[in-house]
Amino acid sequence: STSKQPLPTDDHQPEATEAEVEAGQPASSEPAARAGWDSKIEYFLAQVGFSVGLGNVWRFPYLCHQNGGGAFLLLYVLLMLVVGIPLFFLELAAGQAIRQGSIGVWKFISPRLAGIGYSSCVVCFFVALYYNVILAWSLFYLGNSFQSPLPWEQCPQQGNGTVKECEKSSPTSFFWYRKALDITDSIDETGSFNPYIVGCLLAAWTLVCLGMFKGIKSSVKVMYFSSIFPYVVLICFLVRGLMLDGALDGIAYMFYPKLKIWADIQVWRQAATQVFFALGLGFGSIIAYSSYNPKNNNCHRDAFTVSGINFLTSVLASLVVFAVLGFRAKNKTLECVASNLKKLSERSDVDVHLMPSFNYSDPSSVTPELYRTWFGLIGKNISGNFTDCDLEKEMQQGAEGTGLAFIAFTEAMSLLPGSPFWSALFFLMLLNLGLSTMFGTMEGILAPLTDRFKTLANNKTKFTIFSCVLGFLIGLLFTQRCGNYFVAMFDDYSATLPLIIVVVFETFSVSWLYGADRFLDDIEEMLGWRPPAIYKYMWKYVCLLAMLGLLGATAVRMFIERPTYLAWNQETASENRLVYPDWALAVLALLIVFAMMPVPVALIHAVLQDRTRRAARGAVTGQYRIVSTDDNCETPMTDMSELSHRNGTDASSP
Repeated sequence: STSKQPLPTDDHQPEATEAEVEAGQPASSEPAARAGWDSKIEYFLAQVGFSVGLGNVWRFPYLCHQNGGGAFLLLYVLLMLVVGIPLFFLELAAGQAIRQGSIGVWKFISPRLAGIGYSSCVVCFFVALYYNVILAWSLFYLGNSFQSPLPWEQCPQQGNGTVKECEKSSPTSFFWYRKALDITDSIDETGSFNPYIVGCLLAAWTLVCLGMFKGIKSSVKVMYFSSIFPYVVLICFLVRGLMLDGALDGIAYMFYPKLKIWADIQVWRQAATQVFFALGLGFGSIIAYSSYNPKNNNCHRDAFTVSGINFLTSVLASLVVFAVLGFRAKNKTLECVASNLKKLSERSDVDVHLMPSFNYSDPSSVTPELYRTWFGLIGKNISGNFTDCDLEKEMQQGAEGTGLAFIAFTEAMSLLPGSPFWSALFFLMLLNLGLSTMFGTMEGILAPLTDRFKTLANNKTKFTIFSCVLGFLIGLLFTQRCGNYFVAMFDDYSATLPLIIVVVFETFSVSWLYGADRFLDDIEEMLGWRPPAIYKYMWKYVCLLAMLGLLGATAVRMFIERPTYLAWNQETASENRLVYPDWALAVLALLIVFAMMPVPVALIHAVLQDRTRRAARGAVTGQYRIVSTDDNCETPMTDMSELSHRNGTDASSP
């Protein structure tokens, strides 16, 4: 009975008070403390820069090719329209209407929901920690790109031969695992710190700090470059990529639709998670950025434009990645054919009838198709280790995550003429993609906290520098020799579940607790026209059920399959899947619990505050109004939440 029902009891009153608040305090008298964007373009660059990140380059193409090409694209667009855009619009509108960071927004909707904002902050912090390590790796590779030949083009010499580990794998894998990471065989062996990567991590945090320390005013100047430059690079790579032999095979391979994937629940799970991460829902960064907007900005159009640009970027990146991977696979297949034919021509004991009909002494004249036909019919029965040269198998090697960027793509670029130039360009692009996303993530931590706590707002620069230093110090965990395994762990688990839970709470609180109709009224007041009623049903039912389904699928998968990670074995010089040890699972669980804790804590805190207020009610009612105006409210709308809070408690108190 103590729970406050904001909908039926006080629905009519706040509507009136909101109108008064709006009439009495026009947009011009907004608190001076709130900075604003200088132009719509700046805001746009920031939103696009935040939402377009490394995932567009190395997660999306991989998922697309792994899960049925063209069919996956359709599924992705469907989920984007049904779940992604409505939720994106919800966050944009909430930030713009309430003009606060994530903590303030949810606190305004109901003081019991303040925890959602704190959860967003925690998740943002986790992501910032490991995301910047990836930027450090990009910096390391960028620094190594200015030499010819590139250090990952051939195996280093050791004594009078090449290094065994490199010979068994490939120069790029060797450089990544041994030179850059100097990785251990499993997550259990910690190993010392890696001095180069520590230096690069310091540089990466310094870049973020320099970009952020004057707030959005300074980060936007960097965004002009870091949001636009990646597109220039992607287009250069696309043009160059399409001129390569094997590029079209790669692209055809990616887009070839396999419709049976629509029946696989895991594919839906991955597509939904990708929509989620691609748009940056739940981080609070969207809310923070849109809170700097003028009141009448058309955030409905923004939701479509930003999502659209994001999707097109993913497709553009996929074309580039697969054109280049197709070229690499073609090269490898040809090498494989040549080495097999060399073995064949050295054999004199093979029966003439089993010998191929083509001219095997000249490998360049033999196409992979010809060789494979012979191998499939006859070759596989001949003694001696002849191998099948399969283009598709080569395509699947190392096409995901850091492996794609630092091994597969890097190897393909080293085959191009002028490879140092292409290499430097590629890692500079990764750096810029990551940097603009880091600015958004940091804004998702800094904006809500400075909005909430006056002292932090007054020392914003110091607080920014402090956050970066703290981020660097905790980030040292990832620069150990086993750091890569921790990055994988954070990337796969620390953000996914908490973010989905945050968004479930967000959607529920806006559409059910605050009321979808009432929220649409607010938006109408803001934009001057009412968004279509379909949003009400999307938010209340479709999005909410989709998110709960996704939450269930993710949780079930974590409990059924014991989580695994890819480890590098120095002896065999190959990757293998290992299960996480128990202590790592405990760390995982703690991360997820820690990210979710603020929600129940804030709820209990608010309920207890309600109780104490109610006890002291009789005497205080008279002074209550004075207190609320003295409290130097951040925004005109904060008083409204006080009002509705009061009406709510009056209505529900016996």
